[in-house]
Amino acid sequence: MRCVIARFPFELSKAGVVESMKGIKPEPGTGESVIIGRRHYPVMQVGQVVTRQDRRDFSAAEVLRAMAQLGFTCRTLPKVAPVRVLSSFQHASAMLGTPVSI
Repeated sequence: MRCVIARFPFELSKAGVVESMKGIKPEPGTGESVIIGRRHYPVMQVGQVVTRQDRRDFSAAEVLRAMAQLGFTCRTLPKVAPVRVLSSFQHASAMLGTPVSI
């Protein structure tokens, strides 16, 4: 399959990606990941190995899109709800047990 990553065309196949990642230890990471075989690889590591480019040259979204099109399972970061910040008056009121909404 033809994929464009960092403005360069690549001919990628699922078997080729699996072969490229064989013997490579996954880096620890908490961001987006791609499951190749039974291992979870960080997206940027997969992109670097497959394209042989510097990680600054491409985005995680480009690699995620290409890996998903090849049929790999991709995990993205869950969206976090924004944290509500209380004013000092609301915080003191909540500590006293009588929350006051302003």
